[in-house]
Amino acid sequence: MRALCWTSGGELAVGQVPDPELRNDHDVIVRVRRSATCGADLPLLTGRASGLAAGDVLGHEFLGDVVEVGGGVRRHRVGDRVVVCASVACGACWYCRRGLPSCCDNGSTDPTANEAEWGHPVAGCFGQPRAAGGFAGSHAEYVRVPYADVGAFPVPESVCDDRALFASDAAPAGWLGAEGGEVRPGDVVAVWGAGAVGQLAARAAWLLGAERVVVVDRHPARLLMARQHVGAETIDRRDTDVAAQLREFSGGRGPDVCVEAVGGPAGEHLSLADRFTGRAPVPETVREAVYACRKGGNVFVLNGGARHVDAFPTGAVVHKGLTVRGGRQHGQRHIPMLLDRMARDELRTEHLATHHFPLDRAAEGYALFRDRPEECLRAVFTPH
Repeated sequence: MRALCWTSGGELAVGQVPDPELRNDHDVIVRVRRSATCGADLPLLTGRASGLAAGDVLGHEFLGDVVEVGGGVRRHRVGDRVVVCASVACGACWYCRRGLPSCCDNGSTDPTANEAEWGHPVAGCFGQPRAAGGFAGSHAEYVRVPYADVGAFPVPESVCDDRALFASDAAPAGWLGAEGGEVRPGDVVAVWGAGAVGQLAARAAWLLGAERVVVVDRHPARLLMARQHVGAETIDRRDTDVAAQLREFSGGRGPDVCVEAVGGPAGEHLSLADRFTGRAPVPETVREAVYACRKGGNVFVLNGGARHVDAFPTGAVVHKGLTVRGGRQHGQRHIPMLLDRMARDELRTEHLATHHFPLDRAAEGYALFRDRPEECLRAVFTPH
């Protein structure tokens, strides 16, 4: 089959790879209808994440049709249109049973690798190196989906492909930012980042009852999308005192909840040592969120781009009594609810698919996504 692969020369190219096969009774094979780029892929392309090998297939946000079903699968049949959670979780370990599937003990092909990185094994992900999951990605004609009864979900007939696609990763990530920040009715919420995840975190804040939602970014076109499609107020951080503006929006206190959804620093701004170690200064937006948040408020960090950071403002956290949390999306927990909201038109995401490419032009789509962030919010590939 055709797939977008990492080559031995350190480049992306569409080539032929072996067709996926069922490996155990709980697998299904999915014929991909849509697959989207994601900012989490960019560290792989800039050298900030090691481990990619020639032939590795990228991509983790996707939906498609079930074409083959393992003998132990109970919830899916051939012909079902499904959206697949980007992270892989078993559904049965201690963490999965407690609603924390992104912390799954069994969702990676090599748990000892990320145990060394994070202190404990965590869930795997499609389209990542072995240390971060080891599962072939979705920028391909077909994908093997392990634990299919846990991570694949039928799409309501009324939900179009471009809307359902973002239930795979961006929508549950945005929902986690708002839910993990404990947004309550009447809250003022600030979201750093007007990309797909930031816009969906802002929409989630509205759905959870926020009184005022403000999106902070430096790309005018993305801020316009946040106003038009999410109904958020916006701040262009290039020429504004963000903290002062947010105090004006919140009666002088600062936001009740701050969600950082910008993503990691661009690889070209890091030293060679930083690229190999993952160490970097605290992202400016994380620092800004900590200082802007009201006393006793909540900060939720979705940015996992820098593996280790220096000079985190611990003093501000302590003296202001902040609660700071972070996390990867728990899609297995949230996707059914998000699909229901999509079917009821409460959650619209198709505007995020700004560019469409056939799979044969996927490398071109990644170049546009990487180099022209103002113009290309997400590139979507159609293999068939």
